[in-house]
Amino acid sequence: MAVRQRLPDLIRSLKRELNPPRLSSQLLLPSLRRAFSLYDQINLIDNVPDDQLRFQQYTETGFKVNGVMYEGSLLCVGNLLMSWSPQKFSDITPDRQFLLISLSLSQLLLLGCGRDIQPVDPDLRRFIRSTGMKLEVLDSRNASSTYNILNEEGRIVAAALLPFGTTS
Repeated sequence: MAVRQRLPDLIRSLKRELNPPRLSSQLLLPSLRRAFSLYDQINLIDNVPDDQLRFQQYTETGFKVNGVMYEGSLLCVGNLLMSWSPQKFSDITPDRQFLLISLSLSQLLLLGCGRDIQPVDPDLRRFIRSTGMKLEVLDSRNASSTYNILNEEGRIVAAALLPFGTTS
């Protein structure tokens, strides 16, 4: 019987030894750095590696990428940049070679339609879906900034961009 009475006292004393009481000045506050650590890892402005494509500006007729101005439509896959032949949105069809290149390397295609978002031809959409690739249709300004973010995260993403001045 005496052992039963001493056991709770023993347990309480062991808990006190393992977890000493803290003074109010020693209470730990949750770390905001831990809560927002993802934002600490994404750097949208500085320290972009030299070999990483970075859209810096867009104009009515082209894009500025890594300090170089490019006129006309562009195709980007990962960190590969190519000139692209379509001059208007209706020129984009499933038989274009850009799809074969971009589909083989990435899981997402950002399609920059120029100034305004355009409805995608059902045949083109079906073709892209048949490859297992996702399609995101945006105006070219938002497509290029989305490309920057996803590329900086290390994702392999493709972007087919018409100049911002393209309307239809």
